[in-house]
Amino acid sequence: MTSPVTVTKLLSMKQKGEKIVALTAYDFPFARILDGCGVHVILVGDSLGNVVQGKANTLPVTMDEMIYHTQMVARATENALVVGDMPFMSYQTSIKHAIKNAGRFLKEAGAAAIKLEGGATVSETIRAISATGIPVQAHIGLTPQSIHQMGGHKVQRDEDRLMQDALKVQEAGAFSVVLEGIPADIAGKITKALTIPTIGIGAGPDCDGQILVLHDMLGLTDRHLPRFVKQYARLMDNAKAAVTLYQDEVQTGRFPAKEHCY
Repeated sequence: MTSPVTVTKLLSMKQKGEKIVALTAYDFPFARILDGCGVHVILVGDSLGNVVQGKANTLPVTMDEMIYHTQMVARATENALVVGDMPFMSYQTSIKHAIKNAGRFLKEAGAAAIKLEGGATVSETIRAISATGIPVQAHIGLTPQSIHQMGGHKVQRDEDRLMQDALKVQEAGAFSVVLEGIPADIAGKITKALTIPTIGIGAGPDCDGQILVLHDMLGLTDRHLPRFVKQYARLMDNAKAAVTLYQDEVQTGRFPAKEHCY
């Protein structure tokens, strides 16, 4: 029987050079699939604003929406580490507010950890949340909640700043850090400099693990995909074909057939 993944297990994997597999999920069926496949980390990302809610970015996503989706994922998960993503303005206004919202992910939603965006500027928030016993995953580089400040989804290339951000979140107590939209050589240097695992998304192969948005890698979206996404299936095409066939059989009287009747 597979033992549940913990933050200490992830640290051990880094030390042994074992790659960490992470994906996003937002509901029970997909979380069940990922957990059954042995995915180590399931992030209930605020990316649900894009791929589930159809919004232009992640900024409108609320805490209540994140709690709702995390509850579904946690109910489906037996072994993967479930991480709840702190949405925009759930941790920026005050440390007290951040601790309260982080606690909701564990107390109400059943997550084992939370993730928040930012480097040195949120290090004290990470320290305070971690001090309450809540594991924190940091997120540096391209941070989608800061798209207006960054001028869009742009690759981050300031090596000195990125390294300082990584070291600061580690020192503050983060158990891992997501590196997004960072040149591969810089991400590799950061990974070597840290004792905590790095999880890459658009940050090259040298990170300790990788994460993608599930709907992107399964081909369940028709939105523009960034260069770093590899589609392992095209389920939207399969779904369209199935719906078209169903529609045809209903309209021609072939469904339901005798075997579908009582």
